Amino acid sequence: MGVLQSIFLYLVLLQACIKVSSYRDEEWKSATATYIQDKDGSLITEGACGYGDIHKVDYGKYSTGLSTILFNKGSTCGACYEIRCVDHILWCLIGSPSVVVTVTDFCAPNYGLSSDYGGWCNFPSEHFEMSEAAFAEIAKRKSDIVPIQYRRVKCKRTGGLKFTMSGSYNFYQVLITNVGLDGEVVAVKVKGTKTGWIPMARNWGQNWHCNVNLQKQPLSFEVTITSGKTITSYNVAPANWQFGQTFEGKQF
Repeated sequence: MGVLQSIFLYLVLLQACIKVSSYRDEEWKSATATYIQDKDGSLITEGACGYGDIHKVDYGKYSTGLSTILFNKGSTCGACYEIRCVDHILWCLIGSPSVVVTVTDFCAPNYGLSSDYGGWCNFPSEHFEMSEAAFAEIAKRKSDIVPIQYRRVKCKRTGGLKFTMSGSYNFYQVLITNVGLDGEVVAVKVKGTKTGWIPMARNWGQNWHCNVNLQKQPLSFEVTITSGKTITSYNVAPANWQFGQTFEGKQF
C-alpha cells in the first residue's frame, strides 16, 4: 500500500508540474515579424483588443498585433509570447536574443498584396506586427520583414487585475487588463449586492458586457483564464462607482 500511495503522489505532483511549466516548455514555432513605426517606439493607438492607450495598461512598450490565424477573433488578447529573430545573418541581432510581448492588436490582412511583400498578415500566415521598441531588441530597425520563432509564455504582471467600467443605464461593460499567467480571459461573471452571479459576454477584445443595471451597488468579479483557473475578487468597486473608473482586484 505504501508503494501505491507513493506512486499516486508522484503522479499528482508530476501533473501539477506539467501544468505549471506548460508555457515554459512549449516548443518554438516559425513565423515572421515586422514593426510599426512610432515616435516613442511603441504602439499607442487603440487596437482591436479594446485597451485604449496601452501605455496606461502597461502594455505599450512591448506589444504586438497578430495575424488572423493567431488573433483568433480577439480571444488571444492579453496573451504573452516570447519572440526571437532567426536564420537571417543580415537583420537578426547576434545571438538571437528574445523579447516577451503582449498581444494588444489585430494585424489586418491585405489581399491586394502578396503574402511575402506587404500582405504579411494574409490568412493563413502566422505573423507578428510588433512595437518598434520590442522589434529593436531582436532585429535591426532598418530591416523590412524578418523570420522569427515564437512560443507562448506566462505573463508576469505587477499588482492585481484591473477592471475599467463603461456603458450606460442598462448596458454594463468592463475592460479587464493586467491579467497574469495565461493573460487570456475566457469567461467573466459579475455580481452586485442586489443580484446573483451574472455571466458576461465578450463584446470585443477583452471588453465584457451584460444588459443589466448594476449602478449603486458594490461589484464583485469572477474571472476565468485559458487554463481553467478562476479567481474571484469580492467588492472590487464600491457602491458609488462611476463609468470611466478603474478598480483593482486579485491576481492569478
